[in-house]
Amino acid sequence: MAKIHREMDDIRSIELDNAFYVEDGTWIESLTVASNTGFDPETVLEGISGTSVFYSSEIPTASDDLEIRRLTILATESYPFILGLVLRQEAIPNRIVLQNDVFEIVTTTRDWDQFRSMADEVQETLGEFELLSVTQNENPGEPLDSGRLTEVLVSKLTDEQLAVLETAYNYGYFDIPREASATDLADELDIAQSTVSERLRTAERTLLELIYGPQE
Repeated sequence: MAKIHREMDDIRSIELDNAFYVEDGTWIESLTVASNTGFDPETVLEGISGTSVFYSSEIPTASDDLEIRRLTILATESYPFILGLVLRQEAIPNRIVLQNDVFEIVTTTRDWDQFRSMADEVQETLGEFELLSVTQNENPGEPLDSGRLTEVLVSKLTDEQLAVLETAYNYGYFDIPREASATDLADELDIAQSTVSERLRTAERTLLELIYGPQE
């Protein structure tokens, strides 16, 4: 992931969706790569020894300034691979994302002692560790993109809804404090403010139905 990140100039993020160990340090990895510009996975991986593209598919977006691809690659990872550190402590890896040269990892552990053991090994092996938050939850999260959430979302939302959501996110509409108003979004998209509000509400309702199920 780090090598791909360094090979791409306009990278936004790389998310590890799944990984399977083969043998002799070789992994089959599924990655979701988001970039500000279009890119050819074969060309990107040419400069990285020990890697090859097995499969590539583009995830549709409503933005001309964003390309998202789901890649399945064969990769020879030098030990220890960060996923291996998590699994060796019998923790559940819920999300692993590389963004701005920083790995952000969400994991589920049985208790605090197990978490501390994992954190200590990450710190000792990689040299740096920062705890952002801890949540106690009786229901553990799903391991590494079990439901392929990104693909589910884009298949459930219309292009117009995706465009409004992406514009609202990029312009800080959801920030606290809010950086843009519905009027600003309407001006950017060249549509009526009422249309912006309607598409936002519809998109948000669709997202909530995916989480909680439709109302009876």
